[in-house]
Amino acid sequence: MTAKEILGQLKIEEKCALLSGKNEWMSRDIPRLDLQSIVFSDGPHGLRRQGESGDHLGLGKSLPATCFPTAATVASSWDQELAEEIGTALGQEANAQNVNVLLGPGLNIKRSPLCGRNFEYFSEDPYLAGKMAAGYIRGIQSKGVYACPKHFAVNSREYRRMSMNAVVDERTLREIYLTAFEIAVKEGGAKAIMSSYNSVNGEYANENKHLLKEILRDEWGFDGLVVTDWGGSNDHVKGVQATSNVEMPTPGLGTARELLKALEEGRISEEEIDTAVLPVIEAALYAGGRKKESGILEKEHHELAEKAAEKSAVLLKNEKGILPLKKGESVAVIGDFAFQPRYQGAGSSVVNSTKIESITDVLYYYSLNVVGAERGYARTGKKPDGEKYKAALELAKKAEVVLYFFGLDEVSETEGGDRLHMRIPDGQIRLLEDLHKVNPNIVGVLSAGSAVETPWIGNCKALLNGLLTGQAGGRAVMNILTGAVNPSGKLAESWPVVYEDCSVVNYSGTETTNLEYREGPFVGYRYYDKANVKVRFPFGFGLSYTEFAYDDLKIDEKGVTLKVTNTGDRKGSEIVQLYVGLKNSGVIRPVKELKGFKKAEIEPGESVIVDIPFDDKTFRFFDTKTGRWETEGGEYDIYVGSSSENIVLTGKKEVKGTTSELPYDITDLPSYATGEILNVSGNEFRTLYGSELPVEHLGDLEINDPFCKMGNARSGLFRLVYRVLRNNVEKSKKKGVPDLNSLFIYNMPIRALSKMAGNIISTEMSEAVLTMVNGHFFKGFGRFVGGFFRNRKENRKYEKLLQSFR
Repeated sequence: MTAKEILGQLKIEEKCALLSGKNEWMSRDIPRLDLQSIVFSDGPHGLRRQGESGDHLGLGKSLPATCFPTAATVASSWDQELAEEIGTALGQEANAQNVNVLLGPGLNIKRSPLCGRNFEYFSEDPYLAGKMAAGYIRGIQSKGVYACPKHFAVNSREYRRMSMNAVVDERTLREIYLTAFEIAVKEGGAKAIMSSYNSVNGEYANENKHLLKEILRDEWGFDGLVVTDWGGSNDHVKGVQATSNVEMPTPGLGTARELLKALEEGRISEEEIDTAVLPVIEAALYAGGRKKESGILEKEHHELAEKAAEKSAVLLKNEKGILPLKKGESVAVIGDFAFQPRYQGAGSSVVNSTKIESITDVLYYYSLNVVGAERGYARTGKKPDGEKYKAALELAKKAEVVLYFFGLDEVSETEGGDRLHMRIPDGQIRLLEDLHKVNPNIVGVLSAGSAVETPWIGNCKALLNGLLTGQAGGRAVMNILTGAVNPSGKLAESWPVVYEDCSVVNYSGTETTNLEYREGPFVGYRYYDKANVKVRFPFGFGLSYTEFAYDDLKIDEKGVTLKVTNTGDRKGSEIVQLYVGLKNSGVIRPVKELKGFKKAEIEPGESVIVDIPFDDKTFRFFDTKTGRWETEGGEYDIYVGSSSENIVLTGKKEVKGTTSELPYDITDLPSYATGEILNVSGNEFRTLYGSELPVEHLGDLEINDPFCKMGNARSGLFRLVYRVLRNNVEKSKKKGVPDLNSLFIYNMPIRALSKMAGNIISTEMSEAVLTMVNGHFFKGFGRFVGGFFRNRKENRKYEKLLQSFR
């Protein structure tokens, strides 16, 4: 039967049940119509396949799978073909392990370097992020698996992520935070989308009709599956009306009963329910009809993980050509990361790797004179570790070159929490400084999923940023250090000198529900360029063991062409970047924006012609007055270079406009016109936003307030719960091992209790908890207990009804 034929045979109770999860990883099935469950799995950089009783935090065991470099790493390759190769491997492994929907890739914009989940996202730039994601998606879906880009949308902070309201103007929303998703849908053909936990301009993302219906479905033509983030459903009826399809993981049948009640009361129509159910049926039929893969290709995928790490690592410094290492050169290997690599982040993306290679595992396969290896420091420590520290210093004296492996520890970058600063742990830096005193020839190898401050960089003659390399990072890094591979990665995010140089400086400090995106479109290099802020390393920067020359720029209606020559003596790959700007624009704009790129491999002494076409995004801006994409007429500046800062060739392009009347008088937005946006007033942001700003709620806690606000609870019991959770989080930071369960609950709103506990807790019971929180313990407790028995009775009645249809 077709999906519509199955829909026509479903009872209304079955339809409502299909719109919620059956267990942690599966949707409901309808055996009488041979409609199977849809199986979901985490997997932005490797599959995390669990059984029915798994978890969404990476706590429990999962089946072995290949751990590829994270999205932050692969984005630095700027290689769309590589992204598609990785996606194909992810799809193959998902298919082999009976997964129907792979929850990834992650597409949130790196608004700030402090986001604890930046390692899982591609870039600060939406064009680069979208193009890389589209590659992953095409690859995943080539194996009969739905790709599910996430988190839609404006989910750029982990702290209070389930209760935060992103207050962002429409143009910034469209141009910065939605463009990557648009590319993923239109060019990647994504068959699923995960809605985010947060609200966007006052409406939860999963019930936001502007996002899900008007933009995603009506404008972009998306006709696939919208699934909530785990526990991310707020009002299920509103979600269904907004064309969200499946709330996960296990809200039980209580929300199905809510739909039936809303239908009975006329608050929702059966047509709206049918519209939401149809993509669920289509996904289940698609899953049942695909070709089955026989097993994971472990060896081939491990080799692909190695290639990805090699193509993505970024050489940030190479003073006096200390790299590549010379054959037979004596080296001392120092750093805990050389023994125990940090190759992935923490949280729902954690992969049970099929194999893990450390530096010390592979070091002796290379033609180097290794004088020894020492850990040197405790990776989370503020002070050097006595004996390890002394041994490292003594070892450094014996070598021509010190290979120093260091970086961010596990607790620094994790789902559920944000970084408090951009610094590497003090103990690691103190050792680096002391090593430099006994041996100035230090090659630093950095492991981190996001930008870090580098006041210590003078202690390194070379610095290789491996990011988070995946399971095959050991050999990949050594291949680069020894010259077997020429580094070709370039940064997918800017590295500020200090955190205070960012356009968002109160990122983690706000306790308000309403998070105002006052910086507007000035994120990353768009801000640094506009405000003339010096950075340590610009967006798009990366060194090679060879040199490249650009010339002969030609611009026509279709795009740009230029000649790139490898002027060195090694084969290498250059990433040519196209930026476009418009001086004296009538709307606020960055100086320039990335509008195209091409990676070219070139033999020494040879030249290639690089062609970068214009597309529908090259000259557009979103006009809040007309409510559509427009082009401002004028003479555009065309910039071509090796980074956002190193522009080598420039030209002009006259472009005809599509509108004669711009959306505002730019003199009303003086801070945005100049880029001086660190102290934008409420009035000026209100002008940009286009309406009154939301007002912060004061008073008793509400159903959508998170447990991290329980310190203000009227109930002493819940204030105690708050203190226990807070202490657990602080203890985990000191240990260097993230307490994912405590982090999740700490940021979880009260209403999520009914979304995460299967059939056990209902919405009524969550409301009873709120009553207890606000000081009416016995009243709330009585309602909670009564609600438990009512919920159990109604669930059994509903289950019996479903079984009767069989």
